[in-house]
Order: sequence, then C-alpha cells, then structure tokens
Amino acid sequence: MSGPDDLVSAALRARERAYAPYSRFQVGAALRTEDGAVFAGCNVENAAFPEGTCAEAGAIAAMVMGGGRRIAEVVVAAEAKEPCTPCGGCRQKLREFGTAATTVRMVDAAGETVLLRRLGELLPDSFGPGSFMD
Repeated sequence: MSGPDDLVSAALRARERAYAPYSRFQVGAALRTEDGAVFAGCNVENAAFPEGTCAEAGAIAAMVMGGGRRIAEVVVAAEAKEPCTPCGGCRQKLREFGTAATTVRMVDAAGETVLLRRLGELLPDSFGPGSFMD
C-alpha cells in the first residue's frame, strides 16, 4: 500500500502533465481506492471550452478502467493563491465513488496541504448511488 506522500506525489506529477494551453491553469488529481491502489489524472483543455475535462474526472476514469469502484481519499494539486477545490461537477463525480467521509486534500505546487475537507463538507446533502438504489 502506498503512503499519503505517494498520493501527493502522484497528483503533482499529474499536474505537470496537464494540457492547459488556454488557461495555463494546470491541475492534477490523485485518488486512492479502499484497497490502496492509486490513480491520477490531469486537466485537459479543449479549444471548444466546455469540452475539456477536469483532473478529478481523469483520475476517476483511470480508476474505473483499472477495476476500482470506491474512493478512500483524494488529493487535488494546483499552483494557485487559493486552494483549488473540485468543481461542482467533480464533487458529484467523486460522490459517485466516495462517501461523505472521503478525505479531499488540496495541496499547493510544493505539495503542502492548504485545505483539508471531507466530501460531505464540499457537497452537503448529496445525491449518490444509495439515494435511489436498494
């Protein structure tokens, strides 16, 4: 199993690979599944702006492709003055595979934690898989 620093390192490496020629705002995300596997993703912009993808969505897609289904924790890495929290759409995507207790850590370019939240704090009263399934 990887340690917490490995998750930060994966998010920072992903951020370096981001494709952000328009905004120049590179974001990397890494998540750890309940069994300890780590998956990462980066933001990928597109000239047709709504067609880009967020780093969190890329990490989730990699996780699903790798057979993962439950997120234990997430790290989002960006170089910004303020913490880079997941956007609303990514909060919902994370909720699909996480719980209200899932840890979401935002780090700066050096990998230092600038904000730590539970997914339930970022997306209170969320709608998730258990909302309509037995």
